[in-house]
Amino acid sequence: MSTAEYAVVIPTVGRACLADCLAALARSVGPPPREVVVVDDRPGARRPRPPLPLEALGELRTHARSVTSGGRGPAAARNAGWRAVDAPWVVFLDDDVQVSPAWREELVCDLACAAPDVGGVQGVIEVPLPAGRRPTDWERNTAGLADARWATADMAYRRSVLVAVGGFDERFPRAFREDADLALRVMGAGWHLQTGTRTTRHPVRTAGRWVSLRTQAGNADDALMVRLHGRGWWERAGAPRGRLRAHAVVTAAGAAAAVLAVTGHRRAGAGAALGWALGTAGFARARIAPGPRTAAEVAAMLATSVAIPPLAVWHRVRGTWRHRAARPLPDAFAPSRVVAVPVRSALREGPVP
Repeated sequence: MSTAEYAVVIPTVGRACLADCLAALARSVGPPPREVVVVDDRPGARRPRPPLPLEALGELRTHARSVTSGGRGPAAARNAGWRAVDAPWVVFLDDDVQVSPAWREELVCDLACAAPDVGGVQGVIEVPLPAGRRPTDWERNTAGLADARWATADMAYRRSVLVAVGGFDERFPRAFREDADLALRVMGAGWHLQTGTRTTRHPVRTAGRWVSLRTQAGNADDALMVRLHGRGWWERAGAPRGRLRAHAVVTAAGAAAAVLAVTGHRRAGAGAALGWALGTAGFARARIAPGPRTAAEVAAMLATSVAIPPLAVWHRVRGTWRHRAARPLPDAFAPSRVVAVPVRSALREGPVP
């Protein structure tokens, strides 16, 4: 079997977990990457920034370099990374993952075994959950990555495919949906995506009790996905639908209760308030029941279950308005920024020797 040459691209904002990510890559056995590019996506700072821990790469340090992307988000950072390398395959890793001890060996097998019409190969993500207790809401949320399709926590693409479709869409500012968008465009261009055999560990990072409120900003990115790929994109991307419809109903009931109470329609207002209370209670119960049910977790779930529905709706409305004129990537960026290569030409390249 021939050996597939690859480069590794890791975007980061300088989190401490980057050192563990790089060390795991260095410890892994198998053919080394042609290059490791760590993309520093920290925004231009007014004070000196700590250097990135590239020394954690050990012997791979001679294969490594860093580039900067100006704090424009993970999509822009990954674009800066893959455009800086020339290996036939580009493997994207998140800075909070740790590849397995045999990852490099298994990766090369995944890539060398890919048929000519396979444009990308995903790794298997494992999320370790605590033993001896039920996982928290945030831990369960992270565990969902194990079932996510085409997640760039560990995703390899042919570089020619990235060139053909223009890379990641930089209108996605967060680490959310930018990978699903790319996968849909790659498959829409006629390529197949598949899951390989290599495994990567994704520990649950520490997060505050209000993290579920911050994640609601992703509803704005869902609005962009609808605009770019239509309302059926969920099924094609293998993404969970979410609770936005239920959140909209609960939010509408709460708003109606407030308006009716102010205008003196007390009976109707009481009915709307009951609907809001039942919907909120059901949402809170669904989050509390599978969790550890500690006092702190229950209190956080109750508080955030009240705030999440209107916040989710707000972000969706904001995203719909902001992206109301959005067009697919080839029309959205100037030709000077995207080098288009016909898919048929890329297909003729065949497997990497």
